[in-house]
Amino acid sequence: MTLYVVATPIGNLEDITLRAMRILREVKLIAAEDTRTTRKLLARYEIRTPLLSFHQHNHVRQMPRILEALAEGDVALVSDAGVPTVSDPGAELVRKALELGITVTPVPGASAVTAALSASGMPADRFTFVGFLPRRRSDRLRMLEGLRSIETTLVLFEAPHRLRSTLVDIHSAWGDRRMTVCRELTKKFEEVFAGYVSEALERFDEPRGEFTLVAEGAEPAGAEVWDAEQVREALMELKGEGVRAKEAVRRVVDASGVRRSVVYGEWLSLGEGGQ
Repeated sequence: MTLYVVATPIGNLEDITLRAMRILREVKLIAAEDTRTTRKLLARYEIRTPLLSFHQHNHVRQMPRILEALAEGDVALVSDAGVPTVSDPGAELVRKALELGITVTPVPGASAVTAALSASGMPADRFTFVGFLPRRRSDRLRMLEGLRSIETTLVLFEAPHRLRSTLVDIHSAWGDRRMTVCRELTKKFEEVFAGYVSEALERFDEPRGEFTLVAEGAEPAGAEVWDAEQVREALMELKGEGVRAKEAVRRVVDASGVRRSVVYGEWLSLGEGGQ
């Protein structure tokens, strides 16, 4: 018997694979994080396989039922959206199945993590997936401080009602790093915004939808960072070329390794204001 770990669309229902649809039709049971969401997907493709609710609040009670079903036939594990076991309780079921010698087969597909990375413009050869940050601010700041020196690209999930507080805390812990904010990926109101943390705060003043954040990593240890005179000279040169504040600051931040707030302060000292 086989436990299939099936990726489902993260928004657009057309993003399901042909293999995933076949597996969902053929298995004896589908263990779903949110049966309401999964029913919409199944209805779209006329799949009538029985569903069983399996989420963080009932996984202890439902685990034996799923294992019993696996003793009689194949079972598919699906999450609310994307790849199961990423930010959901599916990993515990997979681990138990492996311990019992049950075959576990991944059926890959859509993922908010890889979708956001592909559209972020950030290095994706190495990255750190953080998932959701803690809800309590003290715990969130502690985690962010622990991530501050990581040099790889970082990927985070966040709910709309916590987005602004999270961006404020990221700015406090990491400085004004480059960041790509992906909202409602693959859905009707999809948006990909690239800029800096401070710019994201200005952009998303009333956040709505689901967010995936892709932030640049820390400067490598030992990397050369410009001194104040180098920053000032570069800004003066750009000013002389007629480059406006936002673009001039962006160029110098990218080249110098100096925090955006420091570079912007130097620009203001040149008398350009916020133009």
